[in-house]
Amino acid sequence: MGIKDIIHLKIGNFAFESEQNFNYLGSILNADNTINKEIAERIAKGNRAYYANAKLIKWKFLMKNTKMKIYKTMMIRPVVTYSSETWTLTAEDENNLCIFERQILRKIRVNYQLDAN
Repeated sequence: MGIKDIIHLKIGNFAFESEQNFNYLGSILNADNTINKEIAERIAKGNRAYYANAKLIKWKFLMKNTKMKIYKTMMIRPVVTYSSETWTLTAEDENNLCIFERQILRKIRVNYQLDAN
């Protein structure tokens, strides 16, 4: 039985295959309705966003409150939290996001307090 033989839905002349994971509007959806892969991908994208702008963020003449504004509004946090309104987080997922946030804030040398902001 080949890949072409796996058909789960047929409408008229069109046959549709079942998919376990797919990307829709930048979010990873899966058959299990878990969000682990999505969060891991978002954290990886956040790391890429940080390292793409590391020189700007580590610039010593930038004030700490400006660095926090860059982190929160422009470059890193929005990349990680895109479509997070639809996430159902487990304790492990929430912990992974907190770990990422603490790592980035340590890298930009900002005293941090995790809050709802």
